[in-house]
Amino acid sequence: MALSQGLHQKLLQKLSPQQIQLMKLLQVPTAYLEERIKEELEENPALEQGADSDYADEYKEDFEVTGDQETEPDGSEDDYNHADISEYFTDSDDDVADYRTRDEGYHPTDDQPAIPIKSESSFHDLLIQQLAMLNLDNRQQIIAEQIVGSIDDDGYLTRDVSAIVNDLAFLQNIDSDDAEVEGLIEMIQQFEPHGICARNLQECLLIQLRLKSRKRPTKILNAAIAIIDRYFEEFGRRHFEKIQKSLDLNAEEIRSAVQHITKLNPKPGGTVSADLKKESYVVPDFFILNNNGLLELTLNNKNAPDLKISDDYKEMLMQYEKGSKKDKRQKEAVLFIKQKIDAAKWFIDAIKQRQNTLLLTMNAIMDYQQSFFLSGDEMLLKPMILKDVAERTFLDISTVSRVANSKFVQTEFGTYRLKYFFSESLSKEGGEEVSTREVKKILTDLIAAEEKHNPLSDDQLTEILKGKGYHIARRTVAKYREQLNIPVARLRKVF
Repeated sequence: MALSQGLHQKLLQKLSPQQIQLMKLLQVPTAYLEERIKEELEENPALEQGADSDYADEYKEDFEVTGDQETEPDGSEDDYNHADISEYFTDSDDDVADYRTRDEGYHPTDDQPAIPIKSESSFHDLLIQQLAMLNLDNRQQIIAEQIVGSIDDDGYLTRDVSAIVNDLAFLQNIDSDDAEVEGLIEMIQQFEPHGICARNLQECLLIQLRLKSRKRPTKILNAAIAIIDRYFEEFGRRHFEKIQKSLDLNAEEIRSAVQHITKLNPKPGGTVSADLKKESYVVPDFFILNNNGLLELTLNNKNAPDLKISDDYKEMLMQYEKGSKKDKRQKEAVLFIKQKIDAAKWFIDAIKQRQNTLLLTMNAIMDYQQSFFLSGDEMLLKPMILKDVAERTFLDISTVSRVANSKFVQTEFGTYRLKYFFSESLSKEGGEEVSTREVKKILTDLIAAEEKHNPLSDDQLTEILKGKGYHIARRTVAKYREQLNIPVARLRKVF
């Protein structure tokens, strides 16, 4: 088919750069809003911190002037908005400044993440540092680094030895073999945290147990090693009686060996990655105070920074407007100043709109869950979804979702994520609508009070819930239990 050109009319709905920036600001939590504002202050010299007195005088009436007197501009918001700079906006020049082709509110880092990335050491950096203690030659160092690069964040070796050999041949031009790579793997397995560079969970646990036994060998540690080495499948199924008979252990010995195994770390790399990260504190976006039965909602003052348009930039714009020389150099200067002032004005308005949207959404959530905020009783939480809040606030569901994402509210009973208050509904025996969080709370209490030697199965939990008026299927009980990160009854059994 031959290529051809043609003109077509299409009606499309696209988001403006200002709308995109507003959505990004809306989902930024308070903890990172200050960083976002600092970025804008560094990039836009027309934006400054501090209260803007011009907004207070915005609606004052201008004094009347008679005769040939002229009103002296004072650099207010109204003055620079009405400055006549039309002579600068001509199409006679072929060389158009780069910033003139941009949309208002243009932000040069639209494609970059709004939240700054913290500088921190990684788990793999820790392993590379320990390689320096092995006194390896250049060839072994390259092979060892290739092995470390194949370890995932949990500490497991994700590549087969043969695959690592091939990677070294094609990527590093090093001719190695399985034995050489295996030897370096055994060296890396001695690194901290203990258990890293294992191919599977069984090997991970064996590495940790053997390192412990090497320091202080005991009969219990030898029994634990035998359990993982020879009866790993039976241990996973918790067939302790069978293991006890096979290893000729008494009840106390098998119990101690199992306790040693359960204290091991199944994800050694994950723990280190968490420890290496900087401590982060929850910064609440909202505060709710119970004032004698009346709930009072306030916004964190970090969500409402004082920003203003630079007085110097306003004055420069007015000076150019009064000037008589309108050459190309002045034209580009005026266009630059106007673009920066407009971008600063838009950013200030976007911050204010963000504050209003946050308060509007949180106020609807507070009214909906008033019983909880007054008492702190989780059982009083009503079923609520994003659509319920959207209908009360007349906002789009996506806007409500952005507000609820990564936001926290501080109450007298603790600090909660906004997502904590959203849950689906469930009908009780009498037709009453209750939150699924209420059922999860009952499940948690039932499992916490169960007999550890004979834990409740999902079928038994279903029957107990039915007796309390909650008619739900067994698979639903299993789903809620998994959402609560509670294992099945067989794995909850204590020997």
